[in-house]
Amino acid sequence: MKLERKHALVLIAIAVWNVVTYVTFIKNLAATENRPTGYYVAHTVLIVVNLGIAGLLGTWGVRALKASRDVRRTDADLTV
Repeated sequence: MKLERKHALVLIAIAVWNVVTYVTFIKNLAATENRPTGYYVAHTVLIVVNLGIAGLLGTWGVRALKASRDVRRTDADLTV
C-alpha cells in the first residue's frame, strides 16, 4: 500500500492527539482517590495500549513521510 504525504500527516496528527489526551488522562487518574484497585488497573491498561497505538501510528506516519519525500526527490531527479 502506498501512503501519500497527506496520509502520513494524518497518522502523525492522530498519534500526537492520542499522546496529548492520554497524558492528560494520566494526570487526572493520578489525582483520583478512593477507587478500587481494578479501576486503576483497567485504566492503566487502557493508557498503555493507547500510547502503544500512538507510537505505532507515529512510526508509520514518519516512515510514510520519509518515503514520500524520497519519491518526490526521485521524481524531481527524473524531470531535470
